[in-house]
Amino acid sequence: MSTILITGATSGLGRHVAFELVRSGHSVLAHGRDAGRVERLAEELRAEGEAEGFVADLASLDQVRQLAAHVAGEHPELDVLINNAGVGFGSPGSGRELSADGHEMRLAVNYLAPVVLTRALLPVLRANAPARIVNVGSAGQEPLDLDDPELTRGYDGTAAYRRSKFALAAHTFTLAEELAGTGVAVNVLHPATFMDTGMVREGGITPWNTVADGAPGVLALATRDMGSGGYFDGTSRARAHEETYDASVQRRLTAVTDQLLKL
Repeated sequence: MSTILITGATSGLGRHVAFELVRSGHSVLAHGRDAGRVERLAEELRAEGEAEGFVADLASLDQVRQLAAHVAGEHPELDVLINNAGVGFGSPGSGRELSADGHEMRLAVNYLAPVVLTRALLPVLRANAPARIVNVGSAGQEPLDLDDPELTRGYDGTAAYRRSKFALAAHTFTLAEELAGTGVAVNVLHPATFMDTGMVREGGITPWNTVADGAPGVLALATRDMGSGGYFDGTSRARAHEETYDASVQRRLTAVTDQLLKL
């Protein structure tokens, strides 16, 4: 059985997946932003199996790094990372928000945070190979403007969200190549469309699916050998936005990401 860190576990898809994993006998490290909610979740999970809660605000890259250090220190056996936490479109008409580090909020939480968390936990994951990284993406992808990655011009919450998920997919494919032969698999998936989550309702969207509909893809990638460098729609292999596979886009994205993380 695996030791699995899942971010954004206090609600929605993350919460559902955390319970499914713990009931299957895995040890679940459940991350959330609110200490009270994390504590309650960890208690509920422990009633079903082995679990521990971890608190961090992923809008602060310092807190992301502290989370990684905390997890690696306490759980050197970690072998699965599920980057599930995310920020949605925002409420209709809401303006551009900034993270603690001054990055555009959707880029910060949906992309930069998983990149930083993954990089920091890679030594542990590599030591415990075969290991898996699951990036929860979206079918809604729009090419990131690499000259304006922070979307300072003509801001739109939906575009910001889609660009962050485009970046996450392209990053996944770059990382898969980098990790070839190490025994660490990394994949990205679209769990299900407009699940019944706070994120979707906040966006003024009527849900099309339940979180239970989105769980099988995440569970499969976290617990089974599904290869590496893939994009999945639920449990089925699919194609991400064509530009995410473009080597020159991937190279530029890596350079831009490194620049943003140095700021």
